[in-house]
Amino acid sequence: MPKDMPPDVLSEKCPSRTVLNHVTSRWGVLVMIALQDGTLRFSALRRRIGGVSERMLTQSLRLLEEDGFVSRTAHQVVPPHVDYDLTPLGREVAQKVHALAACIEGNLGQILQAWDARIADREQR
Repeated sequence: MPKDMPPDVLSEKCPSRTVLNHVTSRWGVLVMIALQDGTLRFSALRRRIGGVSERMLTQSLRLLEEDGFVSRTAHQVVPPHVDYDLTPLGREVAQKVHALAACIEGNLGQILQAWDARIADREQR
């Protein structure tokens, strides 16, 4: 993307699309929401996010750290441990992601009704 072009997530060449993908990926969203409660070690974060594999959590954390949303602090102790936290920018983005998740949770009844209606419609065909 040329430097004189304004950011445009709808443009296939804009890096904002890649960043949006990192934040809104299946595990990226959940990492952002889980870290809103404060600093967590890797193992605590993994327990907090049900169903995430070690590999996927590591990959998601790495991408979010590269984008400047998550900070990683390695402690030189035995056994070694690492803490993860949101950066100021990460907190801002996490609030917005959490608002989206809360909207979905708050309207889940309607969403499930739409699913049921669609299934019933398919069965009638």
